[in-house]
Amino acid sequence: MLGIFAAIAMAAGVTGAQQVQPSSAVVRQSLDDAWWTGPMLANSAATLPRGHFLIEPYLYDVTAAHSNSFGSRTYVLYGLADRVTVGIIPIASFNVVSHGPSSSGVGLGDLTLLGQYRLTQFHEGSGIPAIGVMVQETFPTGKYDRLGDHPSNAFGSGAYTMTLALNSQMYLWMPNGRILRMRVDASEAISSNVNVEDVSVYGTEAGFRGNAKPGSSFLADASWEYSLTRSWVLALDLTYGHNGHTRVTGYNILDPTNVQNPPSIRLDSGSSEAFGFAPAIEYNWKPNLGVLLGTHVIALGRNTPTTITPAVAINFVH
Repeated sequence: MLGIFAAIAMAAGVTGAQQVQPSSAVVRQSLDDAWWTGPMLANSAATLPRGHFLIEPYLYDVTAAHSNSFGSRTYVLYGLADRVTVGIIPIASFNVVSHGPSSSGVGLGDLTLLGQYRLTQFHEGSGIPAIGVMVQETFPTGKYDRLGDHPSNAFGSGAYTMTLALNSQMYLWMPNGRILRMRVDASEAISSNVNVEDVSVYGTEAGFRGNAKPGSSFLADASWEYSLTRSWVLALDLTYGHNGHTRVTGYNILDPTNVQNPPSIRLDSGSSEAFGFAPAIEYNWKPNLGVLLGTHVIALGRNTPTTITPAVAINFVH
């Protein structure tokens, strides 16, 4: 894991050192003239100045073959110190399925707390990217089991999940003098065991008693943002994700074959991989206020459904 992080940081630094210098006839865009909301997926390596905050709500629709998951995900971040940002990410969802009942109402998902420490800061001409280490802890506040006749009421995983991420960010100047901002992120998430009863997000049925162990997950994301004008930006994320086996073990107390000693139940999701991309366009009214419109597409993978997720986000910094 640490080797992957080091390789990503070195790649970002080498890329920055090799940026193309425009000719003397080309006007070089200044950093103050480029306004950003950020791409759709990649996290920033920067931290907020002490006492400042950022609010960025996302509205999205995860569209699969037979379902739509409408949701909101809001980043609320605060600059605790110049090198330290802390925050909270609340999530709410509503699921619509074509073969069965949809969610009985809007439900809250799992809640995430985060902290990021900035290791380095970008300085124009230095070739060193901004690098930050982020730690997230996700708490199982969303409903995940005892779902009854509404399995689409599952909004969480039931697990405590710790995520360690390394984020990097670099500014490059293109031959025409315009700025291309690049981010390269990588993260690893590990989840706790989960007690499971009855119908659950893990595919269990009524009467089930047991536990689930979600597999660890790895995510890598590279993004590019091209400053067309001071206000307009084109963005693109490329993502790769790998999820380990999720194993479920237990028994069903309603099994009529042996009430005294019901047979054991073992489920294994298998591992999965997913490749995705997310084009987006940003418009910024001010340096601290902008909107993003984008779509995250997962089209290639193994043991992973194809999904298309259009989203809109508002980014506000104060």
